[in-house]
Amino acid sequence: MRRLKTWLETELIDVARHLADAARTVTLRYFRTNALTAANKSTDGWDPVTEADRRCEQEMRKILRRRRPQDAIFGEEYNAVEGSSGLKWVLDPIDGTRSFLCGTPVWGVLISVSDESGPLYGIIDQPYIGERFEGGFARGLMRGARGTKNLSTRTTTRLEDSLLCTTYPEIGSEKERNAFDRVANRVLLTRYGLDCYSYGLLAIGQIDLIIEAGLKPYDAHAPIAVVLSAGGIVSDWKGNPAHDGGTILAAANEKLHQVALETLELNKN
Repeated sequence: MRRLKTWLETELIDVARHLADAARTVTLRYFRTNALTAANKSTDGWDPVTEADRRCEQEMRKILRRRRPQDAIFGEEYNAVEGSSGLKWVLDPIDGTRSFLCGTPVWGVLISVSDESGPLYGIIDQPYIGERFEGGFARGLMRGARGTKNLSTRTTTRLEDSLLCTTYPEIGSEKERNAFDRVANRVLLTRYGLDCYSYGLLAIGQIDLIIEAGLKPYDAHAPIAVVLSAGGIVSDWKGNPAHDGGTILAAANEKLHQVALETLELNKN
């Protein structure tokens, strides 16, 4: 990741944390309340959005207009805002709205600041259990019930010893599902439905692999920053940069990433 001037890095980290603190306040007003309902954003299937999603992004945008008006904004719920600084804030107010609706604490708020090369600093915040994963600018840490710890990924190098996570069992297209299954059939354990929280688990050395498809940029930027800061590797399923979304392969280390990449190879039958 590209480094910036020290004063600017300090300011961007402070702004990111300010956004995350504000997002906690907003989302917790709605989480596990009887009044919570969802609308459907999709004309093909079901893509839920709640008032919590909208209010959370509104509050973060309000803070950015006040503190970083020169920066661009790209969020899930509202139109993109152009900027003049070369920096862009990528926001997902609730990653895992289905989990939010079900009351499971694996959804999260995703916040990152990026430039033309990709994410520079990112936060994955889980407001209900009070865990926050931060990474970028040569630092990576997690704050939670047991205090603060540095991020560090596992050293697992064999698929057969690996713990794999993904969000949806029905991952991607048929071809993508077949590719995923080639990996899933070799790993020690596969778990589903953890949304962005799985990237935090990868960054603290709890799991080894995450394989997903159909992601948007706001799903990817913050997790990429966090995983890279912990020593992990993130790419698409062909080994290319993944910050534009689509397919994602996140691995604890370079050797495991290469093994998973070779096993995923999309041109296999």
